[in-house]
Amino acid sequence: MRKHSMLFLAVAILAGVLGFSGLNFAGIEVVRILFLIFADLLVVSLLARLFFDDKKMKMQRVKSK
Repeated sequence: MRKHSMLFLAVAILAGVLGFSGLNFAGIEVVRILFLIFADLLVVSLLARLFFDDKKMKMQRVKSK
């Protein structure tokens, strides 16, 4: 989980710097959209790590009657 969060952070920072630094080229809108996607993925991965990263919590079978 930590690897994914760091990857999303690095890509979001890189896309943010390229997309919002004032550069003007044909694919700038794509870079800005990629920034939004990776920033959202970063937030989701951090929230998942916060809520579901308990080592004691394991999947258990549900007993039926």
